[in-house]
Parts: sequence; C-alpha cells; structure tokens
Amino acid sequence: MKDFLKYLLATVIGLCIVGAIFTIIGIASIAGMVASSGTETTVKDNSVFVINLSGNVAERSQSNPMNQLLGDKFTTYGLNDILNSIHKAKEHEKIKGICLNAEAFVCPSASLQEIRNALLDFKESGKFVVAYGGNYSQSTYYLASVADKVAVNPQGSLAWHGLAAQSMFLKDLLDKVGVEMQIFRVGTYKSAVEPYTSTEMSPANREQTQAFVNSIWGQMVKNVSESRGIPADTLNALADRNMDFQPAEAYIQTGLADTLLYKDGMLAYLKQLTGTDEDDNLNTLYVEDMVNVQRNIPKDKSGNILAVYYAAGEIGDGALASDEGINSEQMINDLRRLREDENVKAVVLRVNSPGGSAYGSEQIWREVSLLKEKKPVIVSMGDYAASGGYYISCAADWIVAQPTTLTGSIGIFGVIPNAQKLLNDKLGIHFDVVKSNRLADLGDISRPFTEEEKNLVQGMVNKGYELFTKRCADGRKMPVEDIKKIAEGRVWTGEMAKDLKLVDELGGIDRAIAIAAERAEITEYTVMDYPKQEEFFLSLLNSTTDHYLSAGLKEQLGEWYEPFRFVKNLKNADHIQARMPFILTIN
Repeated sequence: MKDFLKYLLATVIGLCIVGAIFTIIGIASIAGMVASSGTETTVKDNSVFVINLSGNVAERSQSNPMNQLLGDKFTTYGLNDILNSIHKAKEHEKIKGICLNAEAFVCPSASLQEIRNALLDFKESGKFVVAYGGNYSQSTYYLASVADKVAVNPQGSLAWHGLAAQSMFLKDLLDKVGVEMQIFRVGTYKSAVEPYTSTEMSPANREQTQAFVNSIWGQMVKNVSESRGIPADTLNALADRNMDFQPAEAYIQTGLADTLLYKDGMLAYLKQLTGTDEDDNLNTLYVEDMVNVQRNIPKDKSGNILAVYYAAGEIGDGALASDEGINSEQMINDLRRLREDENVKAVVLRVNSPGGSAYGSEQIWREVSLLKEKKPVIVSMGDYAASGGYYISCAADWIVAQPTTLTGSIGIFGVIPNAQKLLNDKLGIHFDVVKSNRLADLGDISRPFTEEEKNLVQGMVNKGYELFTKRCADGRKMPVEDIKKIAEGRVWTGEMAKDLKLVDELGGIDRAIAIAAERAEITEYTVMDYPKQEEFFLSLLNSTTDHYLSAGLKEQLGEWYEPFRFVKNLKNADHIQARMPFILTIN
C-alpha cells in the first residue's frame, strides 16, 4: 500500500510539473506573439507585395487568436489594411511591384471597386502589377484586369459570366410548420418582408433588383473594358458564353488574359521583373507583413486627430444587438466621446450596414446630428448603407459612396409571427389569458392579431416612415415630397443615388478623409480608427466563446453564412425594422 501511494504521489507530481512546463511555454509563446505583433517589418531590396485574393473581406481585419497560435495572423482581411498596404507599397522604394494571387475570394462589389481603384493609383508610381491564378473567380478577375500582365494556369479557368442576384424565400417552410408572419410596412419596394409572404419576387422587387444588378454589372464591364481594351459589347458577348467553362487558350484569344503559366513560370517572371537571380529567393511581403511597415511620411506633431468611425453590420439596440453588428448604445457613447474630444477635428463615419432597428437608427441619427454641430462629419459608404444604414448617414455634412454601393431603401416594416397553428395543431400546446385591459396581450404570438391591433401596429410603422423621410429631407435639404418619390423602400446603387441627390460624391474612404480634412481646415493630422479593437488577451478570451464559434462558422460557410446569421438574429430583432431586402447574394 505504501508503494502504491508513493507511485501515485510521484505520478501526480510529475503531471503537475509537465502541466506547469506547458503553461509556461504557452504563456511565453503568447507573450512573444504580443511583443512581435507590433515589431516593424524589415523590407528587403527588390521586394514584391503579394496580395492573396482569398477568404473573406470585412471593413477591418478580424484577428483570431486561436489561429495566431497556429501561425496565421488574420482570419478575415480588413479592407482598411488592404488599402493601407497598397498605399505603403506605392511609397516604399524597395517594393518594386504587386502580384495578385487569385484564389477563392468573398468580397462585395463596392469593396472590390475600392481595392481596384487603389491598385490603379499604385500603377501611377510606374511600378508593376501582375496577376496569377489557377481559377479566377469573377471578383478576382475584376481586380486582376488592372494588371500589366494577367497569367492563367494552363489547366485553370477564368470566370466571366455576368451577375445574378438571388433571394431566399421561406413562405412554404413557414406554412409547413404552422407559422404566419403578420406584416406591416410602408413602401412599394420594401421587399424585406417578401421571404415570409411569397415564393418569388414581386414585380416591384424584381424591377429594383434588375436595375441595381444592371448598374453594378455596367460598372464592372466599363472598368474591365478600360483596363483590357476590350469593347463593352464584346465583354457582354463573352459573358453570355460563360467563360468559366472555356479552355484556357480562349482567355488569351479573347484578350481576357495575356499568358498561360504554371507557378514556376510565374515565379521566374517575377524574378525577372525584380532583377532577382534565378538561384536566389524572391523577396515577398504579404498584407500581414505590410501592416507593420511604416509609411514614409513626416510624423504629425499637431495633435490633431481625424477620426474614422466604422459602423458595420446590422443595427441593434443595446443588449439585443448582435456581436457582429452595430450596438446603438455603444455607438452613441463612442460618438459622444468623439464630440467632446477637442483633439478630434473631424469625423469620417464609415457606414457598411443594411439597416436594422428603426429605434436604434433614430438614436444614432440624433448623436450624428449633435456631432455635426461641433465638427465636420463626412460619411463614407461601403458595400451597403441602406435603410437604417442610410438613416444614420443622412445627417452628415457630405456623403461619399462607391458607384456600386447599395443605398437608399428608405422605408419601414414590422414583422410579428403568429404561431397559433404550430403551437396548437403541431405541438398540442394551448394558451389561455387573463388580462386587466383589453389590449394588454398585444403582440402575443400564440394568436393572430385583431383588426384593431393590426391598425395600431400599422400606425406605428406609418409614423416611423414619416419620421424617416423627414430626417432624410432635412439632412439632404430637399422637400419631403421629393424624398418620398425616391423612397418607398427602393434600393439604389451609389451611381443612381448621386443622380437622385441622396449622395454627394462618388469615391472611396480616402476621398472622404480628404474632404473631412478640408472641412476642418487642417493640413497636419493623424488618422485614428474607432471603435478601438480588442486587445490580444481579451480577444483570446472571446475566442473560446460564441465569438470564436461565429468566426469559425463564417470562415467555413463563406457566402452561406449570411442566411444562417439572419435567421439566428431573428429572435433578438426589434419588431419594427428599417432594413433592406434580406439574404440577397450577388455573384
């Protein structure tokens, strides 16, 4: 017995020692990563900046600590880091050019246009831009078309087929489970409710969708035509053939690409461009490296701050807001701090939101209005700034959007389920109620609304619409009647919206920053991003919770993540929403 206890004690002590060693190693590894994350990148002579067109693109880089422990810095690349990296590469004398490496890439059209414009600006430096891909998606080819040389693997493919917009409809599913969605809305084109009430697009929704798909495709064709020297009619004819399934030689014959190369051939070509000996390694940098390359600009000593505030995702209220969206209470507090900070001379509000809570949108609008009274507020619209996203934008001094931004959708709707058939007939669950007043149980999902209740809710929606259109009219300095003519919940592209005076100028975030500086009358300033992102250790803590699970699902599901996320968030959504059409994918 004594020997047994002796061996048991020795085993326990041994396990404790091993555990302690691994803990120390883990802490040391994490500390090393934290220390190295801010270390300035050394740029070698004759370097090439390689942009891997793969994964997802968000407004800001989303770092996953669990992946960092395995050596990968980013799970989702941020548009901000991609654009900043391109600007740095243009300025840095040791970086000779950019190579676009085309892979699977999920990036909405306005973000694509922003990256493409940055690449065109880079080319003005006289440095080279080349592209290589085994299988170009249409998105990656749109970017690659700016390149001096577009190379395709001899056994690869190049997608050029036009755009298709697809909505998902849930009516039959809801009918089968016994749930009826009670709809309240204002706006002929406010089609966000259609998935619950129909199995196909309404004529009005089809009209608006066709219009903005044509507008976005027209921009893509125009841009590719200018870069590749191929007439627009020819590009449309090629899209009708669906070039995805053509032999690689056809891409050369049609002028979509310049050469067929295997990877080793592309590597040799890059060495030739940079003057690198064929026996030496090519010096390369990636986005994660460029983040820590210092820009070659004088250090600002003025103390002036130009704040860029990122408002991305669906708009929610306080505790009901999604972790991945805009928390109206948090955003209000952040904007108030920017308003009260005397060092902040101007604010660029970067909006990338399809909308959400009508109440939350109104509260943010109020804070933006107060902010504008003290300092210039310029809105830079991303991929979406629609419905609630437009609501929070309309009070700004100036609105800048990309031609392919989806905006407008000025309308309000409400959705309240009636689950009586599901509860009574399917599940055998029944309810009875005792109430002090006649309408005390308004909103009960176990029964349908009465006509009186429907009128009350519709009245609230109507009131919200009147307020929304008034906010837009005041912000855009237009008569309410003119706003209502272009409202009705209709979605417009940025190009269309400019003609309708819903936006002031077409351009990207760099242009918005320049305008903000001009309005604030400052020439020396530091651009600072808000809200501040999580520190590494807090991010590591969250990575073990739902935050990490959501990031993992987004990475795995790709374009199918949005339908999943929308359904997941339904339980927390306000009944009254200012939101653009739901689950619309364009590819």
